[in-house]
Amino acid sequence: MSRRVYQARQIKRHRATRAEMAERREALYAIVAEQQPMTVRQVFYQATVRGVIEKTEAGYTKVQTLLEEMRRDGEMPYAWLADNTRWMRKPQTYSGPQQALLRTAEFYRKSLWDETDTYVEIWLEKDALAGVVIDVTREYDVPLMVSRGYASLSFLHSAAENMESEDRPCFIYHFGDFDPSGVNAAEKINETLQELAPDAEINFERVAVTPEQIEYLELPSRPTKTTDSRSKSWGGGDESVELDAIEPDTLRKLVRECIERHLPPDELDRLREVEEAERESMVEFVKGWKTAAE
Repeated sequence: MSRRVYQARQIKRHRATRAEMAERREALYAIVAEQQPMTVRQVFYQATVRGVIEKTEAGYTKVQTLLEEMRRDGEMPYAWLADNTRWMRKPQTYSGPQQALLRTAEFYRKSLWDETDTYVEIWLEKDALAGVVIDVTREYDVPLMVSRGYASLSFLHSAAENMESEDRPCFIYHFGDFDPSGVNAAEKINETLQELAPDAEINFERVAVTPEQIEYLELPSRPTKTTDSRSKSWGGGDESVELDAIEPDTLRKLVRECIERHLPPDELDRLREVEEAERESMVEFVKGWKTAAE
């Protein structure tokens, strides 16, 4: 057991005083302010590492409750906590063609990968963490694929069809838990993609969580679930580590490093300059068209 985990387990179990609650809220605020956006579970893990809360389900509930109170009280911006598990669908509508064209110009993005000889995807086991890394994948124009553990056959078939159509090497970087199901789910994704897209060159890498990361990042662990049918053949030991245990900034850095392996230096900056010039041209075109129509 690591020293940090031991210290977290030694936190006294008693009803917190008003002063202690204030200190706890202050500590949670500091954690989120430093690395937002974060998920509630990520905040919980960082709080246990720093000895703010005990590493138990009761401790998680306390963090969850405090973060809710802090947002409702206006102490913490709602946007600092990510939740991609809930969403809505609504068609985009416009008041007229000019507005539609101006909105298109505003959100215009030039494809970063059209002239490269590789295709890259980031795969994430947990949809709750999508909000933590999507700013990085969006910046680099890379698909973020959320598998939610064992991906459905329909989802995998669609992904495989897309890889076959690319006609260039595909690099898939997977981020998931270090536990029997998490590791096996990644293996199954790779196996099924290779099966469904036999003509595609698929290079699959499970980036996180790894035993090496657990050691050098001193990641907090949890007991491996004995109810998991794969635990009997699991070679990772009695302790498992969730992807949420990796600090958000570190997780974003890992995603960025995977993507940048395949881009020439300064390519993103060069593309953004071209993109801005083309966006300005689109706006000028719409203004000219609007003037002519009037």
